Amino acid sequence: MESTIAVVGAGLAGLRVCERLRAAGHTGRIVVLGDEVHPPYNRPPLSKELLRGTMERDRLPFRQRAATEDVEWRLGTRVESVDLDAHTLTLADGETVAWDGLVVATGVRARRLDLGGALSWRHTIRTLDDALRLAPDLAPGARVVVIGAGFIGCEVAAAAVERGCEVTVVEPLGTPLEGPVGQLVGREVQRRHEHRNVRFALGRTVKAITDAGEHLEVELDNGAGLAADVIVEAVGSVANTEVLAGQGLDLSNGVLCDDGLHPLRDGVPVLDVIVVGDVARFPIRAFGDTPVRIEHWTMPTDMAAHAAASLLAGLEGTHAPIEAFAPLPTFWSEQYGVRMQSFGLPHLGLGDVRLLEGELDGEAVVGFHRDGRLVGVVMFGMGKRMLEFRSAVTDALTEDYEPAR
Repeated sequence: MESTIAVVGAGLAGLRVCERLRAAGHTGRIVVLGDEVHPPYNRPPLSKELLRGTMERDRLPFRQRAATEDVEWRLGTRVESVDLDAHTLTLADGETVAWDGLVVATGVRARRLDLGGALSWRHTIRTLDDALRLAPDLAPGARVVVIGAGFIGCEVAAAAVERGCEVTVVEPLGTPLEGPVGQLVGREVQRRHEHRNVRFALGRTVKAITDAGEHLEVELDNGAGLAADVIVEAVGSVANTEVLAGQGLDLSNGVLCDDGLHPLRDGVPVLDVIVVGDVARFPIRAFGDTPVRIEHWTMPTDMAAHAAASLLAGLEGTHAPIEAFAPLPTFWSEQYGVRMQSFGLPHLGLGDVRLLEGELDGEAVVGFHRDGRLVGVVMFGMGKRMLEFRSAVTDALTEDYEPAR
């Protein structure tokens, strides 16, 4: 009797694993359950082209391949809980679905601040519906306050300015992007935004939001007030792990997994379950033993083949005799027509940041080092050199690497 595989999460991660399960020879039933009513779609344009009005929504869905035409897509279907021992999951309407193998691809949701006023006063930008609600509000002359100067916040600020809005970004740290890429890169990103009249309130937090009648009032921790027609909350994410509550897993920051992407239950891998995408926390040995959770668009595709092989081996009762999952994290952002490309994990090397090539106010490459070893780069432009610097990070992480003295 062929096994049934249930996939919880109908985004890019769920889609790619379905493709790889079929490619690896699984011919049994695959059923995918997702909260959203939309089929899997491309998320990076939500905070870029879709907000700027340079991309239509019908270009977002991913092409479905022939190999997955028989996959059952149950969209707009919320999974309430999973029982790992009974091999069942329970839906919001009480229906129970039995499975032999389980793929957890639940992703993340937008983090929300505990502020006064209705949540509807603050836009987030995680889903297609979020972007479709926000885009019409970015009208010329609109006063936009973006809370958070991470990548999403900066991309929204850039899109809003290009739409003719007046933009202020509120950020508790001293520079934009300080957490992931440090102050050197952050100051240059700030300069580029300020050159286009974006204002920053750095080192500040939002204390409250109130309705001032004709506009919303954003009160900062120093007592200053910002008048806003539009507020966008871009303060990070929360991993969607609630469906696995009470199952003996470490859900403190996503789902803790081994390097086969199996969740760990009391330190033992659950072989008939795999975790993929933004919700997975796993070790990448080249960067050390500390498990990491990576919200990069490329990661689900990188994970899919490995995850499929791990799950199919697990269904046979074995821990797949395959190499540990060892991706090179890759991320990009596009602001004002300039592509920022990152390879590796720059946040691990914030104590030793060097300009490797070029000039920061033009095209440049910035390197991030730990114990003298290159662990990440950020590139402003220099697209023709992308493969060269990707290889530089990969080479630096090999065992025979010796840092220059």
